[in-house]
Order: sequence, then structure tokens, then C-alpha cells
Amino acid sequence: MINPDISLKDAVRAAHWAQLLDPVQMARVEADVFETFVPKGGFVCRKGEPVDNWIGVISGMVKMNNFSASGKAMTFTGLSPGSWFGEGSLLKREMRKYDTIAVRDTRVARLPASTFHWLLETSLPFTRFLLMQLNERLGQFIGMMENERLLDLNTRVARCLASMFHSHLYPSVDTLVQLSQEEIGLLSGSSRQRANQALQVLEKKGLLRLDYGGIRVLDLEGLRRYEADDGE
Repeated sequence: MINPDISLKDAVRAAHWAQLLDPVQMARVEADVFETFVPKGGFVCRKGEPVDNWIGVISGMVKMNNFSASGKAMTFTGLSPGSWFGEGSLLKREMRKYDTIAVRDTRVARLPASTFHWLLETSLPFTRFLLMQLNERLGQFIGMMENERLLDLNTRVARCLASMFHSHLYPSVDTLVQLSQEEIGLLSGSSRQRANQALQVLEKKGLLRLDYGGIRVLDLEGLRRYEADDGE
């Protein structure tokens, strides 16, 4: 798990993609990347604004979401420390398609678009990393759509927690997932109360433990395979 007090330089160097760069490329990244602080509830980026940097989460937590015309919120996913996002919009050079909001006080790294595109032109390993990133992100969203349409809420909560353990998209998640029950509800498309009920069911199954400050995952494979019984 990444230390929340880690420096910007060390956070960038810890990223999988940064370890693929040569010294010249890494030197430019370190010269160009910068950090911003976003308080809980603040916007990391907004839908409709120009995409001028690639964003990494240093500490804290952010969520990708959109709002309907009636104001109803839909959360796509949560992003933990070590996650980098926004490459799709950068590649297409389009306006941002979603809001990204800090779930708690968050530090983010921002790599300018010009440096991002320069890396694409000069580093084959970086390009391969992005291909894998896009492929994994696509698989994640297909799975989320399937979960939303086919699964009951208890199973959706289980899969939501399991999805936070992805070595490529979320490389620094600890067994203690520091999410509140309200945040789990947002990510699984339910209320805080209903998410709490689902978590209690999963705790009784021995798959997790509700700890102070978060949710301790005890059986990751069990969460990934979990399907609710008819009586739950």
C-alpha cells in the first residue's frame, strides 16, 4: 500500500509505466509532472472540460461519475492510490466525458498532455502499457454492466469489492479497503443502508470483516466467485 505521505517523485517512480521508461524519458516526466490537492467532494476534473493532462492518484480516493438531466448520479468506478486514468480522452483528443470527484482528501499527479503524447512517440513499452490499460479498463466496464443488469445487490457488492484488487488498474490496494459503507453504496448502485446489509451478509460468509476505517478482505477469490443464495 502506498504511504499517503509519499513524495510526488517517489509516487511517479513507483508507477508500473514509469519503470518502463529510459533515463531520458524519466527525466522529462519528473520535470513536467506536477501535483494538486483536491479536498473531499471537490472535482479532480469535470465533464466537458479540455483534457490537458493524464492523472494519477497519489493518496486518497476518487470516483468517476456522471449525472442525468434529472440530477441522478451514476458512479462508474472508484480509483485508489497508484491508479492512472484519462488516457482514452487524451488519445482521442476529446473533451472529458465524465466528472471525477474526490471521495476523501486526495493528492493527484498530473502529467501534461504534451509529455504523455511524447512518451507514446518515444517509448514502445509505454505504448504497450497503455494498450493493456485500455483493454483492462474495457473488461472492467463490461463486467460492471453485466453485474448491474444480471446480479442481485449482495453479489454486486461482493464483485465491487473484488474489482478493487486489480494488479494493473489498482496496483496499490491493501487487504484493508478504506471505503465507507456510503462509498460502497455509491460504487455498487445502492443506498448506504442496503450496502451495509450486503456487507453484513458477506461478513457472515467469512469473506470480509468490517473494521474500523474500512473493510478487511479475508477471501478475495471467494468474493470474486460469490453468488447470493435464494434465501439471502
